[in-house]
Amino acid sequence: MRSNKIETYKLTLKLNGKQRSILVGTLLGDGHLETQSNGRTYRLKIEHSARQLTYVDWLYEQFKDWVLTPPKLRRKRLGELELENYCFQTLSSGQFRFYGKQFYDEFKHKRVPRQIKRWLTPLALAVWFMDDGSAKSKWHRAIILNTHCFSKKDLALLQEALSFNYKIEATLRPQKEGLQLLIAGPSAERFVKIVRPHILPEFNYKFGALEQQIA
Repeated sequence: MRSNKIETYKLTLKLNGKQRSILVGTLLGDGHLETQSNGRTYRLKIEHSARQLTYVDWLYEQFKDWVLTPPKLRRKRLGELELENYCFQTLSSGQFRFYGKQFYDEFKHKRVPRQIKRWLTPLALAVWFMDDGSAKSKWHRAIILNTHCFSKKDLALLQEALSFNYKIEATLRPQKEGLQLLIAGPSAERFVKIVRPHILPEFNYKFGALEQQIA
């Protein structure tokens, strides 16, 4: 598609409610917004291990109208390791600017928006879990959300949102890389019931000992 046609086409695009929830969920996880225009426009970049091909294809289907090139495999070397990832990116658009300003500070570091309580829908919560969550282990009835990139202040906002919206209590779990959110007991069972309708079948294993609730 030629440049002038692309610009005209982008004017026809608008994020719908489902896409906004998915965007919030993946930005809490591994999704990334990038600007090449000093914050005027942003594009969404999705990249996961090739083992999560089904999930990336699902995300692509949700944003298909925004993407010119379908997902593709990308090989890169990290030291002596050769990694294979599966990725795609959207067109740059002012439609993403609001979220870019909310989820990133002036140094392009990711942060949790103050309004997260309003945006953390069940779908957003499920996408966040598929992106960056798991059972504590296959024996524990507890959920872990990997939040290493966020500050303690950011995590307090997420704890408040989970408690206010869903009566889910999350505690901080120190790790070498930073802090995780740990959801255990009745809160973990409540978490499963809330996100279960939105979880792809391939991710049921992430519930560990709580998987028996997925019937």
